[in-house]
Amino acid sequence: MELRSEHSHTLILADATLDFQVEHFSAEYWRDKRAIIAEKRGRAAVYFVKSQAGTAVLRHYWRGGLIGKLLKDQYLYFGLKHTRVYREFALLCQLHQLGLAVPKPLAARVSHHGCYYRGDILTAAIAGAHSLNERLQARSLMLPELKAVAATLAQFHRAGVYHADLNINNILFSSDNRVYVIDFDRGELRQPDTRWQQQNMARLARSFNKEAGRQEVLHWSEDNWQQLQKYYQRALTA
Repeated sequence: MELRSEHSHTLILADATLDFQVEHFSAEYWRDKRAIIAEKRGRAAVYFVKSQAGTAVLRHYWRGGLIGKLLKDQYLYFGLKHTRVYREFALLCQLHQLGLAVPKPLAARVSHHGCYYRGDILTAAIAGAHSLNERLQARSLMLPELKAVAATLAQFHRAGVYHADLNINNILFSSDNRVYVIDFDRGELRQPDTRWQQQNMARLARSFNKEAGRQEVLHWSEDNWQQLQKYYQRALTA
C-alpha cells in the first residue's frame, strides 16, 4: 500500500503498481469515459467501471441512520489512520495477503476540509458475482454451496476477522462458485472468541429473516439455517 498526496487536502492510498488519480474516484469521470459497466443501487450507488486494473467497483462512503440525514457523507477527521477509509483499505490489504476470499483492494481516497472528511474506495470486481440474497431468490442452495458458505465464514472467524455488517448481500458467489465476503467498513481483526463470532452469526440470521420478509420468494428455511450452523461449527473447530 502506497500513500500519495494530490494536494494538502486529498490523500490517495493505492496499490504501488497502479496509477490511480483523484479523478478516478468520481462517477462522473467514468461516465464521461463511457466506462461504467454496471450500477447497483442500495442505500447508495455502487459503480462497476472499466479501469486500468480491469473491472473495478467504486463505492463512496455514506452515513446511515439519523445522523446521515444531517451529514450525508461527512465524517469527523482526526488524521488519516483514524478514517473509516484507511481502516477498511488497510484491513482489505491484510486479508488479501492472508489469502482470504475478499476483493483485491486497488485504491482509496480521503478528502478532508477542516474538521470533516469524505471518502471513496476502489476494489477489484469479483468475476460474475451475485449475492447470496440473489441466489436464494432464484433457488435453494445446493448442499455443496451451503457448505462452502459455512466453511468460508468459519475461515474468516478462525483468522479473527470481525465483519461489522455480515448479511446475505455481503456474501457473494463468483462465476466459479467460490464464496467471497465484501464490505469491511468498520471491520477489524480481533482475537478469535466465540462471543463476537456468534454475534456475527446472529446478525447474519437476522439478515435472512429480514430479506425473507422483504422478498416475494426467498428459498430459505429454519432447517437451512440449522444446517448452515452445523457445518459452520464443524469448520470452525476443524
